[in-house]
Amino acid sequence: MSAPLAGVRVLELGSLIAGPFCAKTLGDFGAEVIKVEPPGEGDPLRKWRKLRNGTSLWWHVQSRNKQSLTCDLRRPEGQEIVRRLARRAHIVVENFRPGALEKWNLGWDALSRDNPRLILVRISGYGQTGPYRERPGFGAIGEAMGGLRHVTGFPGQPPVRPNLSIGDTIASLHGVIGALLALQHVKNGGAGQVIDVALYESVFNCSESILPEYDAAGTVRERSGSTLPGIAPSNLYPCKDGSYVLIAGNADSLYKRLMTAIGRADLRDDPALARNDGRAAQMERIDDAIAAWTSRFSQEEVLREMEKAEVPAGRIYTAADIAADPHYAARGMIENIVASDGEPLKVPGIVPKLSATPGAIRSQAPKLGEHTEAVLKDVGFSANEISGFREKGIV
Repeated sequence: MSAPLAGVRVLELGSLIAGPFCAKTLGDFGAEVIKVEPPGEGDPLRKWRKLRNGTSLWWHVQSRNKQSLTCDLRRPEGQEIVRRLARRAHIVVENFRPGALEKWNLGWDALSRDNPRLILVRISGYGQTGPYRERPGFGAIGEAMGGLRHVTGFPGQPPVRPNLSIGDTIASLHGVIGALLALQHVKNGGAGQVIDVALYESVFNCSESILPEYDAAGTVRERSGSTLPGIAPSNLYPCKDGSYVLIAGNADSLYKRLMTAIGRADLRDDPALARNDGRAAQMERIDDAIAAWTSRFSQEEVLREMEKAEVPAGRIYTAADIAADPHYAARGMIENIVASDGEPLKVPGIVPKLSATPGAIRSQAPKLGEHTEAVLKDVGFSANEISGFREKGIV
């Protein structure tokens, strides 16, 4: 089966998370991705978090389906290499601070001059324009400015961060969307263009109704712990064995089935609780009733009863739970690979699932500079030129 992005050539500049995750996603669906890394140390992600045999375990996820080319973007010869690669690319992905590419003679004008159908995905903290454009911005800052951090945590306590780089990933996915939209425009005969993705805007785009609630009612949504104010019932409830379950019975029909399952016909049949707005006004009463019921049973017993009642419920998974779960396995979400260090490793599978042209892990994350010579030869550099680049430390 042909991958949906087979034949699409992607040049990845930048490092760490936002740009590389965008390119990784394109690579999962068949795009040829050439990752440009600085000579010597490469992408800093190679040394982030847990290491095995000197390389980050994260690296084996983030950089699959890519080729590694080392190139010093700060030197004229390195810049010429990138311009030559960009001439044959369909998409360039970068996540430097705005102005960096222009400083290296690799901005939009320079790259699109010889390739007017090029798509340049630019992911940055604050975007390519505006008064904050030159500020450094990581995903954590985008989460804060985009409104996510303020609503995350428990009332009366400082905002907390998710223990994942969710702001970077959200921005990456917006970059993927932009790239695919621009590819369709080019396919329809249009010219290439710049996709300007800001971390904070990507997070803000997922902020639901916090702005209109403030504008229309002066309401600032606050931290609410495990509850979901205004939507009831949806919460975390204690079990007899000391564990917890999540139960989401917030649709009208779900609520009725949930109240039947826990033996609370009085709450099920109360006209004031028939619709969400009425339930939201009495959240504590409803939550207390559910918690009183769940606390009489083990987690497994609660989940079994919720499944019988067809009410959405679940436990909070750890990585160990994910690795052992049969549904993850059945859906192909746990891939067993042999990493570039020669050892086996479980990594996340491909999302989304396409029925006719599914994505795949076609190659392991590369060693630093593994494909430098092959890529340079492919775009016309001679063996002598490549040798000269190596001697000067350009690649």
